[in-house]
Amino acid sequence: SGFVYGRNPVENRFGVDMKKVVFRVDSSTQIGSGHLMRCLTLAAQMKKQHGTEIHFICRDLEGNLTSLVEQSRYILHVLPRATLEVGLTGYAAWLTVPWQRDAEETRALLLSAGQADVLVVDSYSLDIAWEKELRPLTTRIFVIDDLANRCHDCDILLDQNFYLHQERRYQGLVPETCELRLGPKYALLREEFYEMKKTPRLRDGSIRNILVFYGGSDLTNETMKALRSLAALSSCSMTVNVVVGGSNPHRAEIQDFCRQQRNFSCFYQVNHIAALMNEADLSLGGGGTTTWERHFLGLPSIVTAIAENQVKVCEDCAQAGMIEYLGEAANVSEHTITAAVRRRLNTSAALP
Repeated sequence: SGFVYGRNPVENRFGVDMKKVVFRVDSSTQIGSGHLMRCLTLAAQMKKQHGTEIHFICRDLEGNLTSLVEQSRYILHVLPRATLEVGLTGYAAWLTVPWQRDAEETRALLLSAGQADVLVVDSYSLDIAWEKELRPLTTRIFVIDDLANRCHDCDILLDQNFYLHQERRYQGLVPETCELRLGPKYALLREEFYEMKKTPRLRDGSIRNILVFYGGSDLTNETMKALRSLAALSSCSMTVNVVVGGSNPHRAEIQDFCRQQRNFSCFYQVNHIAALMNEADLSLGGGGTTTWERHFLGLPSIVTAIAENQVKVCEDCAQAGMIEYLGEAANVSEHTITAAVRRRLNTSAALP
């Protein structure tokens, strides 16, 4: 695959016990599910390797998937739902409250739950100011980030994405003592992917099965754009499997469309996406955390950036030959997708 994927991005180099780890992470229709899903993956590895007591602190946001925390049998602490405060913009608005209030409410929960050995922070809304407020209540702080656009007070920072010149991205943004874990060799992959890798699919270049998945929420409905593109192609023999995330507001429309196509199947909030990826010959999707799941299984991908934070990683992955990148969602039309898939089909037809 061009990378050595590490099975142990959470090996204990904290210098402390990992008896209790607390995650501060959110999910919502706006945020999507990627942050929560990768934290659940990290939590599962910590639990398996160290027997860690796992706590999650999540705000009650519209379209949240905190039920997945409870299904995983971790301890869930819920921050109260709030009306979006006036003046909050950009990533700060994702919290719906000022960071000072979030820090105060998180601090109160940590005081009641007891000292954390490690506090894991995965939020584009939080930075060094929030982390310094919580520092006295934990022994170590572990930050998961992709943006490299703000300072952090942390002991370890994990950015699993591929970037050209990635070693320079966090210079001046973290303490000199911070350990940086950068690149796909630290990708947070669920156990199902390692199990699937044991029996890898050998693809011959022909395209008979296409997987469509644009992340947990897909607010701009790239899924329907892709489905209409595929339905317009003359090749009716292809199997099209569509995965709809738990916070996708367009679920009903997508399911109705798939029912009208004889070879389209729709799956909702699946727990076997590794199997669907392994069966596929080509994927249409976004540039989020599933990038590394697809790449790990060797699945060729045609990718649209569905969020601003995905653009740079998509551009760099395309330059490295890892994906075919169509551009940002607003600039990708149904015709663009149809043309890209048709090129793949024509290449496939030319193979011996």
